[in-house]
Amino acid sequence: MRLADLQFIEDGRVVIARLTGELDLSNTANIGGALTESVPNAALGLVLDLSAVEYLDSAGIHLIYELREKLRARGQALQLVIPADAPAHDALRLAGVAGHVTTSETVDAALAQLA
Repeated sequence: MRLADLQFIEDGRVVIARLTGELDLSNTANIGGALTESVPNAALGLVLDLSAVEYLDSAGIHLIYELREKLRARGQALQLVIPADAPAHDALRLAGVAGHVTTSETVDAALAQLA
């Protein structure tokens, strides 16, 4: 099993988090905590880049919904980057995530949505 790697970049008042590897029950608590802590109160929101996520299970999908609610409670937005050719795209599509969280094909498009 390959572990997940999480990298953060700040772009003005937006935090960009790039997740690679696998997002499943074994690491969602740690990843969720790191994502929540990475977004300062003054930020407009979080762009979560899932382009390089190779595997995503129901715990990972639940984490996305939980993260959306935590950010919404703070007046912040969540944008997902999930290109159509990304390995996790089908799992997110089948779970109906795009109906609840704004998704984009690229980080630039997600940043434009938050501007």
